[in-house]
Amino acid sequence: MSDTMRSRFSWRAVHTVAAASALTLAAAAAPALAKAPHVAAHAHTNPYFRTATSTTKGTVKVEGKTIHYHAVAGMIIVHAAGWNDATDAYGPGQPPPGAAKKVQSESSMFYVAYFKDGTNPSKRPITFLYNGGPGSSTVWLHMGAFGPVRVVTRDHTHTPPAPYQLVNNQYSLLDASDLVFIDAPGTGYSRVRGPDPAKHFFGVDQDVHAFSQFIVKFLTQYGRWNSPKYLLGESYGTPRSAALINVLETHDNADFNGVILLSQILNYNASTGLARFDPGLDLAYELALPSMTATAWYHHKLPDSTQPLKPLLAKVEQFAMTDYAQALREGSLLSASKFADIAAKLHEYTGLPVSYIEKANLRVDGGQFEHELLADEDETTGRLDTRFKGPSLNPLSERAEYDPQAAAISSAYVSAFNDYVHSDLHYGEGMHYLPEIPLWRTWDFAHRPPGVRFAFPQALNVMPDLANAMKYDPDLKVMLNGGYFDLATPFYEGIYEMEHLPMPRKLQANIQYHYYMTGHMIYVHLPALKQLHNNIVTFIDSTDRQ
Repeated sequence: MSDTMRSRFSWRAVHTVAAASALTLAAAAAPALAKAPHVAAHAHTNPYFRTATSTTKGTVKVEGKTIHYHAVAGMIIVHAAGWNDATDAYGPGQPPPGAAKKVQSESSMFYVAYFKDGTNPSKRPITFLYNGGPGSSTVWLHMGAFGPVRVVTRDHTHTPPAPYQLVNNQYSLLDASDLVFIDAPGTGYSRVRGPDPAKHFFGVDQDVHAFSQFIVKFLTQYGRWNSPKYLLGESYGTPRSAALINVLETHDNADFNGVILLSQILNYNASTGLARFDPGLDLAYELALPSMTATAWYHHKLPDSTQPLKPLLAKVEQFAMTDYAQALREGSLLSASKFADIAAKLHEYTGLPVSYIEKANLRVDGGQFEHELLADEDETTGRLDTRFKGPSLNPLSERAEYDPQAAAISSAYVSAFNDYVHSDLHYGEGMHYLPEIPLWRTWDFAHRPPGVRFAFPQALNVMPDLANAMKYDPDLKVMLNGGYFDLATPFYEGIYEMEHLPMPRKLQANIQYHYYMTGHMIYVHLPALKQLHNNIVTFIDSTDRQ
């Protein structure tokens, strides 16, 4: 099962994209996906394109306080870039195939919105939430983090099979904000159709266009333009948020109060999954090292695992950005004595054998580390959450071949949601919910940065988009949340990206940082979910300007 199921930056996505190389990402566009099962639909009676909603009522007790709410499950239809809803035709300059016949590519986007009863909509914050992949539904944030009910899973070991338990979510964000959980085009109950719909929706900029349309239409349909507004994205949802907030501000005239990022990756050149295909670009190894240290510390594989984690990580971060970075930049000019010194230090900070580190030329990527750390036990660590471990599928392989966390919790989330959406929300009868579709195979990663007239055929980097949004609206606040045990989007990578945003130094004060003793899906660890909830509530309370 692919890790995109967890809405995060999947290890398969990393290796697939890397193999294509950065310069061919744009060419790997999505036409083949148009023929994928359950994605395209053409009949006008198709239930996936009906806009009728289902409204239900419920209560949730959040940290001892009972909240009455009503939930709305439904669809909003969005169109490919260039389609003019007012004239029912494509606009000038963007005539895709079939435009003369007024046949548009379109997508339904499924959502579940929770509105607290008895509030003034113009003063009540509203938050739009989504997972990533690309190709993931938002079942993970919905059922694991912030919806009114939460599926119970084990913290860091395999969750037994059904029946699964749904419980009141005492850390739902409904105490601070109305919530809108959105499934990306092609995922969940969302579907795409029309001439070449994959080309029009399955790519970085195409996806952002769809989400901006959805949000604008939602704000209009529910009368929420004057509400304090927030974006909350996880994993690939973080580069989506960075590009989306810039489009919403500069194109749709919709300033937001805040952007909440969970498990951030804005620059794909910072991924260890890509680094081995880009010799000479060693930054990813440096940024992943603190997460490797945290993992080895957790599994008691460090020469000294008794030291406190946070002071240790501070030392590792310093080493990564100084001695380690300098050694990697010297390449073949690095002296033998210095090479040995760095290998010994990496052994101290990762627990891997010195001989292994030397064979790797001081460059161990995430997949190698996950497979090797517990090799003496024939076990592999998780990637999304390295606290998890499971039997190695092939003890002789070089890299991890699956993610034990994916195997541990995916069934619980998907099964619980299918039961909940039918039984409680009264939606989806006769429809097939897709927790993921394999868009990482063909996703169009070409992206047009702000101020540029064309998309760059290179590894995705949306740091300029977020920086531009923060300059365009100097009041915009950003909150970064990460887990120490995340090797998919290492926590130190997020710090580095934020500290290198191309914007005035004074705007750095608009960024908050929060880190947790958990992995990529911060909320699977209940104490971390409580901390995450409280931190986000504080962030919203301090930025809603009411």
